[in-house]
Amino acid sequence: MKTSRVSFAAALAAGTVLVLSGPAFAHVSVQPGDAAKGGYATINFKVPNERDNASTTQLEVNFPVDQPLTSVMPQDVPGWTVKVEKTKLDKPLTVHGKQINEAVTKVTWSGGKIEAGKFQQFPVSVGKLPEDADQMVFKAIQTYDNDEVVRWIEEPKEGAAEPQNPAPVLKLTAAKGGDHHDGGAKKTHEADGGKNADKVHKDGTEKAAKGSSDTTARALGIAGIVVGLGGIAFGVASRRRAS
Repeated sequence: MKTSRVSFAAALAAGTVLVLSGPAFAHVSVQPGDAAKGGYATINFKVPNERDNASTTQLEVNFPVDQPLTSVMPQDVPGWTVKVEKTKLDKPLTVHGKQINEAVTKVTWSGGKIEAGKFQQFPVSVGKLPEDADQMVFKAIQTYDNDEVVRWIEEPKEGAAEPQNPAPVLKLTAAKGGDHHDGGAKKTHEADGGKNADKVHKDGTEKAAKGSSDTTARALGIAGIVVGLGGIAFGVASRRRAS
């Protein structure tokens, strides 16, 4: 009896850790989840593979046409081919004294594979971010090698439950005295028209990916310790009652 109770507690602890870790890999998301208004940033589209019997082979991300970005530069991802599509703007934009007549409206990664139980991040340098909005919604379409297509296109509503297939959302926050995401990248853009910004954005991408991984690992570690201690306490209490 004592052994069975201890085993049950251990199983409960392990199961709880799995439950807690699940939501972190639930759907396509933007990492980090926020960036400064009016600035430049490096963001990662994080794509988990949610199927046990299929691999993800394509990701299509649609950029909001009503919030055109004049700079969208994907970083190479080994094993994947990237395609950038642009659309002519109804109203041209002027950036750094140069008139922009078109903007990126879709980026598609294909040719690679995200296997079951794994995820992949697709880094993109973006700017200039809107100054008159609180968020940007990117509608994503995930395709599996069994021809299944999952559309992450539902826009989350404030105060409402999360939709079944939520679209990735980038929150836009007020810049704090120039100390905003990828501030160095913005200065580089202003100084040379964006010629040398790739290096700054690449550094930012590596830091963002490392920070995301470290945060997830710490959260899962703490959850495991807490639940594990609860299981041990349960086992000790059971032994005392049996004695």
